[in-house]
Amino acid sequence: MSQPLFVLNGPSLQLLGKREPHLYGHETLAQIEARCAATAKAHGREIVFRQTNHEGALIDWIFEARETAAGLVLNGAAYTHTSVALHDALRTLSIPVIEVHLSNPYAREAFRQHSYVSPVARGVICGLGPIGYELAIAALADILKKETPPA
Repeated sequence: MSQPLFVLNGPSLQLLGKREPHLYGHETLAQIEARCAATAKAHGREIVFRQTNHEGALIDWIFEARETAAGLVLNGAAYTHTSVALHDALRTLSIPVIEVHLSNPYAREAFRQHSYVSPVARGVICGLGPIGYELAIAALADILKKETPPA
């Protein structure tokens, strides 16, 4: 079996479906995880899907991904806009990273319009709701297919 794709989620995302559904939609994080697993399976991949409210845990998982994952989908949530430590951890990766946001941070408050993740991500998907995660997984699968030498 090939290395999994990590799908990591930052603070408050456990409240999806309840917290500001006008911004983030009505789907729960568990429903998004199921969509991600199905999309990954369709591309012959598995996922490791996690959420934390703790910056250090998120960074530890990024370092774990460095050793065990083929690619990373990251919704850093608020840490996207505040965490130099998150940026520095992502810089250590040689695997592709796709940044995902359910809402469009560029259509929101000015402080959300800066990302410490974007400069170290292969791509950014924002404002499309939960399908953004599926698009990120499909993009990673395509990148890996093109960039991984045949066995």
